Amino acid sequence: MAEHLDMVFSALADPTRRAILRMLLEDDMAVTDVAHPFQISLAAISKHLGILAEAGLISRERRGRVIWCKLEPDALRAGTVWMQGFGQFEPVDLDAFERFLQGELEDLPEGGSSGD
Repeated sequence: MAEHLDMVFSALADPTRRAILRMLLEDDMAVTDVAHPFQISLAAISKHLGILAEAGLISRERRGRVIWCKLEPDALRAGTVWMQGFGQFEPVDLDAFERFLQGELEDLPEGGSSGD
C-alpha cells in the first residue's frame, strides 16, 4: 500500500503529468493529441505517460496504429483516503479570510505600510 501511494504521489508531483491528467478528465486521447500542447518531445511525453501508467493513474490501449490514454480515477482513491486521515484540521474559509485581510488593509495608515 505504501509503495503504491509513493508511486501515485511521485507521479502527481510533476506539473506536466498533472496537466496530462487534467486533459484526460475530458476524454480518452491519443498519445499524439496528449503531446500537442506541450513544448517537449513525443519521447518525453511517452515517458510521462509511462510513469502515470505505472502508478495506475492512466491506462493505455492500442487501437490499430494509435495508442490511446484513459484516465483511471479510482487510482486516486488510496491517496484520497490517506489524505482524509488529516481531516481533523478545519478547512480554510477563504471568504472569511478575504474579509479579514480587507479589514486589515482598511486599518493601515495611508501609504499602505504597517511599519513592521
